[in-house]
Amino acid sequence: MVTMTHSITKRSAFTMIELIFAIVIISIVVLSLPTFMQVSEKNVENNLAQEAIFAASAELMGSTSVYWDENSMQDSNFSALSRVIDIGDDCNTTTKLRPGHINQPFHRRCLDDLTTTAANTSGGDAYNLNDLVHTPHTAFTQTSDASGYKTNYNSALSVTQNNDIKTVTVTITDPDGNVVTRLKSQIANIGEVEPYKKRMF
Repeated sequence: MVTMTHSITKRSAFTMIELIFAIVIISIVVLSLPTFMQVSEKNVENNLAQEAIFAASAELMGSTSVYWDENSMQDSNFSALSRVIDIGDDCNTTTKLRPGHINQPFHRRCLDDLTTTAANTSGGDAYNLNDLVHTPHTAFTQTSDASGYKTNYNSALSVTQNNDIKTVTVTITDPDGNVVTRLKSQIANIGEVEPYKKRMF
C-alpha cells in the first residue's frame, strides 16, 4: 500500500513537469510567430523585386537585337545587313574591311562611305539603340485582376557611346525613387554577318 501511494505522488510530480514543458514550448511557438510572419513578408517583397529585375533583364536583352546606330544601315540599298561605321579610321578604303574581318562574301564589312559618323539619334528608318531610350515609366502593365498585387516599379533606359561601344543602362526604381537594380550591357559597332543559306541549283 505504501508503494502505491509513493507511485501516485511521483506520477503527479511528473505530470506537473510535463505541463511546464508544454507551456514553455507553446510560449516559444507563440513568440516566434511574428518573426515567421516578418520573414514571409520579406520573401514576398523580394519576389516582387525579382520580377522587376527580370523585366529589366528582358528589356536589356531586347536591346541586343536592334541596329547599333541609324547610320549602320546606310548601305541598305544593296545590303540588308548592318555595317560597321568607321569610327576609329581603321577600315581599309579599298576592301572596306577592318582588322579582324574575314575577306569573304556575306561577312562583316564597313560602310562604303567611310566618312559617315554615328548619328546617335532616334526616330529614323532603322530601329536602333537610340530608339530604345526612355525616361522612367511603369515597368508592369496593371490589369484589373492584378491591381494592387504588383509594386509600381519604374524602368528607365539610357544609351551612351564611347567610340565603337554603346553602353545600354536599364535602371529600375521603386515608387519612392530608390534604385532597385541597374543593369548594363555594352554593344559593339561590329555590323552583321549574313546567315549561311544553302543554295540549291
